[in-house]
Amino acid sequence: MFNLVIFGAPGSGKGTQSERLIENYGLYHISTGEVLRDHIKRGTELGKIADSYISVGKLIPDELMINILADVLDKNAEATGKGVIFDGFPRTIEQAKALKTMLAKRGSQVNVVIGLEVPDEELVDRLVKRGKESGRSDDNLETITKRLEVYHSQTSPLRDFYVAEGLYAAINGSGSIDSIFADICKAVDARM
Repeated sequence: MFNLVIFGAPGSGKGTQSERLIENYGLYHISTGEVLRDHIKRGTELGKIADSYISVGKLIPDELMINILADVLDKNAEATGKGVIFDGFPRTIEQAKALKTMLAKRGSQVNVVIGLEVPDEELVDRLVKRGKESGRSDDNLETITKRLEVYHSQTSPLRDFYVAEGLYAAINGSGSIDSIFADICKAVDARM
């Protein structure tokens, strides 16, 4: 089982590159953002709680995210046999530690962390454009600015955590989708 964390600020290309990783390596993709948006759309209790955080650009509490993730892994145990792409998780050091524990209980581990590194100005441009095209309510300038502030204060310390673990592979997330993906494949192939 090969587990990969795709890491980066909102708008760094995690979803786009995850699609290519799924196709290329046959890994199961868990996007916490998609899981949460699905719950919000269906109006579940979890969706209501999640929306109260997401709509103002805040992170979901760690314990709630861990429970959601464990549930997704357990319900899709057969599909996750080759491995998993964790997209949008972990976002804090506490979540990273919890992921490590959760995977160890299942006889597995994180094999590589792909860090898509993109300048803030480019991220804002991408997200504003995505908001216009997709109609996503959280892709407006005010919420984007808040999400980037949260990312830099709470999530970017994860980079140092995973560097210390020897798992972090920095990838320049600017440029063509193809060239970025080629760099990701080199990093993944080196860990398989």
